[in-house]
Amino acid sequence: MANYKIKVQDVTKEYDLFKTQSDKLKSFFALSENVPKFWALMGVSFEVKSGETLGIIGVNGSGKSTISSIISGIIPQTTGYVDVRGDTSIVAIGAGLKKNLTGRENIRLKSLMQGLTNKQIDDMMDDIVNFADIGDFVDQPVKSYSTGMRSRLGFSIAVHVNPDILIIDEALSVGDDTFYQKCLDYIQKFKTENKTIIFVSHNLHQIRLLCDKVAWINYGVLRDIGPTKQVTDEYQHFTNWFKSLSRPNKKKFQHDKRKIRENFDIHAYQRKIARQTQKEHPKEHRVRAKVRKLFYGSVISEKMSLSNKLLAVFLMILILVFCFVNLSGYSFSYFLNNPTSVSHPSKILKVPNNQTHSDRVGPGRK
Repeated sequence: MANYKIKVQDVTKEYDLFKTQSDKLKSFFALSENVPKFWALMGVSFEVKSGETLGIIGVNGSGKSTISSIISGIIPQTTGYVDVRGDTSIVAIGAGLKKNLTGRENIRLKSLMQGLTNKQIDDMMDDIVNFADIGDFVDQPVKSYSTGMRSRLGFSIAVHVNPDILIIDEALSVGDDTFYQKCLDYIQKFKTENKTIIFVSHNLHQIRLLCDKVAWINYGVLRDIGPTKQVTDEYQHFTNWFKSLSRPNKKKFQHDKRKIRENFDIHAYQRKIARQTQKEHPKEHRVRAKVRKLFYGSVISEKMSLSNKLLAVFLMILILVFCFVNLSGYSFSYFLNNPTSVSHPSKILKVPNNQTHSDRVGPGRK
C-alpha cells in the first residue's frame, strides 16, 4: 500500500474565459471551439504523507488556491489523478459559508455536510461560537460580517469538526494577534495528533514556523518541492529578483507567463508524459492508453460528449414533432397513417366546407 495521505499526479485545471452567457452555453454543448482558455494549473504532481504539514507558496495567481480547492473537493480537476485518503476540511476566507444564513445556521450546515449528527453539533456549538469570538453576530446573516469575522467563523468550524486533513488557505492573514495565536495553537495541536495539514500562505514566517516541507507553485507549474528552508529561500530569492525589475520588464515577464498559460496544449503534455513513462518502463505495454486513463479516468467532463449531444438533438426533434402534432389539431396516429402531411403541412390546413369536425380532427380522435 502506498505511503501517502494525499496524492496529486499530473493535475491540470483549465478555465474558459467566456465573454457572454451565449458563449458559455455554446461551450457546454461543444458548439464553439474558439473560447479563450486559461490554464490555472499545467501538470502538478506531489504527495503528502500522513502527519505531514505541507506549505504551498507562490505569487498571486499562481494556482495555490486552485490546487487546495481541488484537494478539498470544492472544484474538479480538468485532467489528472487526485487521491485523498481521509475527510478534508478547508479554511479559507468565507469558504462554504452561505451569506444569507446566520453564523449559527452556517455552523450547523457545514457540520452536517461533514457527516456530524445534530446531537454532536449541539454538543460542540458553544465551543465553536466561543472560539470564533464574534459575539452577537453569530445570530446575524454572514453577509453582514467583515472579512475577518468570516475567516474566524470558518476556521472555528473547520478545526472543531476534527477532520483527517486540514487545509488552510490564507485564513491567518486576517484577524487580530489574539485570534492568530489561538489558530497557531490549534494547528500545533493538530500536528501533535499526527494530522495532515495543507497550509497555503504568502507569509514565509508562518510557513517556516509550521511546515515540514514546502511546494512552490509558480505560474501554474510546480517549480520546486522539498525542505522548508531550502524552498522558501529559493522563493525569496525569486521575489527579490522580480522586485528589482523595472516596471516594463515586470509587465513583460507577467505577460509572457500568461501567454504560456493561455497557449498550453494538454494533448502535447499528455504525449510528453507517455514518452517519459515509456522511457522509464520500456517493457510496459499500452502506455498511451494507461496515460490517457490516468489523465481522464477520474474526471467528469464539463462538456457534453458526442453521444449526449446526439441524444439532446433527438429529444429536441421529438419535442418539436409533438408540439407540431398538438398545434395541428390532428391525432398522432393520423400523421402515422398520412406521412405526406408532415412534409406538406399546408394540406392539413385546407378543410372542405362539407367536412365534419370528427373528420377534421382525424381518425381516432374525438
